[in-house]
Amino acid sequence: MRLTRPALLLLLLGCVLMFFALGNHHLQGSTESRVAGIAMQMHLSQDWVTPSLLNEPFLEKPPLSLWLDATAIQLSGGQLFAVRLASAIAGLCSIMLLFTMLRRFGRPTAMAWTAAAMLATMGSFWANARQVGEDSLLTLGVSMALLAFYQASRQPRFAAGSWLLFAAGIAIATLSKGVFGLALPGVVIFTYLLCDSLINKRFAVNDWLRPALMTLVGLIPLLIWLCVLYQRGGLQAVSEVVLTNSIGRFSGSFVEAGHYEPFYYYLRKLPESFLPWNLLTFLGLWHFRKQLRSNPYLLFFCVWLLAQYLMLNIASSKRAVYLMSLTPAAAVIAAEYAGVVLQWLRKKSQDSAIAKFLSDYHRSLAIALLAGVVTTYLIAAAVWAPRADRSESFQPVAAQVISLQASGKHIALLQPDERLGAVVFYSQQLPHTLNSAAELQAFLAESPDNIAVIDKTEVPGVALKVLDTVSVGRHHFYFVTLAPASED
Repeated sequence: MRLTRPALLLLLLGCVLMFFALGNHHLQGSTESRVAGIAMQMHLSQDWVTPSLLNEPFLEKPPLSLWLDATAIQLSGGQLFAVRLASAIAGLCSIMLLFTMLRRFGRPTAMAWTAAAMLATMGSFWANARQVGEDSLLTLGVSMALLAFYQASRQPRFAAGSWLLFAAGIAIATLSKGVFGLALPGVVIFTYLLCDSLINKRFAVNDWLRPALMTLVGLIPLLIWLCVLYQRGGLQAVSEVVLTNSIGRFSGSFVEAGHYEPFYYYLRKLPESFLPWNLLTFLGLWHFRKQLRSNPYLLFFCVWLLAQYLMLNIASSKRAVYLMSLTPAAAVIAAEYAGVVLQWLRKKSQDSAIAKFLSDYHRSLAIALLAGVVTTYLIAAAVWAPRADRSESFQPVAAQVISLQASGKHIALLQPDERLGAVVFYSQQLPHTLNSAAELQAFLAESPDNIAVIDKTEVPGVALKVLDTVSVGRHHFYFVTLAPASED
């Protein structure tokens, strides 16, 4: 990509949105606490094959994001911003990738820039790209695969560069989210090729074989990791990644995974999914519906949005963050429809003073709107995000653990919740965990300096004394020791 003035301005915009005040608030919610805890434990144990959370293998997803987070922790000395860095960089890369590929598709610079800027300022994309987790990397991988596929499909001959980019996208997506990372681009490519075959009334075998074969190339990194994991944990570990946590989440057979919502869950989320550009996206889908047969470009991005949306509705496990992979397509549709609106205003400008004003000053108005959106996000990052620590951050639990350890106490966690991954991250120590009431009894009886952290005030068969309580929102954590024996 040539660093032209528009590209540099977009890069500056992306850097500001992705990195401003990235580390000014603590880990928030269960996802950030869990992922940061796993990354810190990977760094401390130097086990780069089997991710572990609170001393238990955590094989819900492949470890690409954890490798990057653990590396960032190692390089930064465990700074808070480090575990959010991989997501933010992936978000920035997605923005620049969309701009670059739209230019290669022959779209005008202004249109490509508008679409990329809309992606950067789409609320769900911005928020998720600044959080600890693998979804920003997944979005980058899916976008890379799909945009490279469309570019390659436009070439009459085998486009080696585009297909290598496609394979790299598949590798990133599958190493981030496993089978789910394969299904997201797969359903779009299958649907697009099917529509293309029906519209043109032809079936070209090469159009289907090339993405299938290059997908196999893209799966090589994931297969290498699975082979090494098999040597460590056997078939059970591999099946847990591939079957239990991927296919099981989709089908609903993995009940422990949670996130089960009714079929209309994403319908309720649609109004807020692509804010503040959602109206342009939805109107664009309706407006372009009659052009899809004659315009492969619009067909591809509409299929990207609708095919993934339908697949996510079918899946049993549902979360709003899963819609992040749809945001690049939504941004393109919104930008294209904004161009249609501008053309309509120009036609009406001869008869309407309002249309003429909007048409003549559309650039200044767009800059003012973009500035207002960006300013709102920066205020949210600088002010609102730290305020959410009071109800969302489990750092106070970790702070109490660290304080007690500094005073000579030994701390253990009884059947710890994933939110206590924050304790691992902030203490930068491998945790001592207990799995039963008998282990709790034995640990506390060893020394009066031993203290356990539990999430309930009573444990059957063990008389406990609560020394302190730390509450985070609706969650309560109790620091306990053995109750003194009663005297007759």
